[in-house]
Amino acid sequence: MNNLKEFQNATFEKKCDWVTANSNYLAVRRLGEAKVYLYHTKAFFIEVYYSPTHKKILMINAFNSNVGLEPYTDDVSLADLKL
Repeated sequence: MNNLKEFQNATFEKKCDWVTANSNYLAVRRLGEAKVYLYHTKAFFIEVYYSPTHKKILMINAFNSNVGLEPYTDDVSLADLKL
């Protein structure tokens, strides 16, 4: 899968395999009882919604907009950069 549209149209199983083999983990956040893992590819971002209670992936969301990254900004700190 070379682009966002191809990824979005893929089956759930193919998305899971592709995330594992072709993306880089960036961050995690909580959303209610779920954990949302953020990954990056060369062309877009992927969120994997996981339920620890049910021990399964609930949903996979892919996007290429900066707006999709806003939920992660609460956990980012530039303090260690000593700017």
